[in-house]
Amino acid sequence: MKLDHVVWFTGRTPEKVASQYPGAVIGGSHEKWGTYNALLYLQNAYIEWLAIENEEVAEVSTHPLVMHLKHDLAAYGDGWGTLCMSTEDIYALDERLNKMGMETSGVLDASRLTASGTLKKWKMLFVDEEDLSDLPAPFFIQWEDSEQSRREALRAEGTLTNDSEAERISECAMVTKESIRTLERWCRILGVEPEDGDSLKVNGVRLRFIENPDERNRMVAVVTGQAE
Repeated sequence: MKLDHVVWFTGRTPEKVASQYPGAVIGGSHEKWGTYNALLYLQNAYIEWLAIENEEVAEVSTHPLVMHLKHDLAAYGDGWGTLCMSTEDIYALDERLNKMGMETSGVLDASRLTASGTLKKWKMLFVDEEDLSDLPAPFFIQWEDSEQSRREALRAEGTLTNDSEAERISECAMVTKESIRTLERWCRILGVEPEDGDSLKVNGVRLRFIENPDERNRMVAVVTGQAE
């Protein structure tokens, strides 16, 4: 399991985002969700800017990620929303979480029509959240293609460059009402041990929890640096 990507919820169009951030590109449309995105690929993960493209479709969507997007844009405006982990066996992960007593979305099929007209497919899994104002658990993805083939395709199309591969995500910081309880929950979900009293590590990326009941409970910082 590894960090796949981090998600920034935004009211800006992918074109606007791509013009503001060097290396960012227009991703494409999730037609069944009514959303579209811009993407910035790095050495070990990518940043996604997710926005509503079709208000009518998004309004009636019950997809967990779209529900969070709609909630956060209305409550907070632009900002970090959540993060995603990739797994090689999403069905086994769903079974493990259910055996732990956690309610999940079940494995969901997903796809995106890229700006070049290519259809990319993957599967997703979410832990059910009772209160959308709480810090959401990470969600999970299993891509149809291998990571090696996807990165080779990204290099071939110029989306993944030498400059972007020289940078990696090293840490994600999140605000939560109860840092110890949240750390324990995330460790159970991810199947890892704590690194210390306020953080854990997954495949070299630190996830750090900051206790502050007066702030919104969301990811507040994504730290990047030079890849080794």
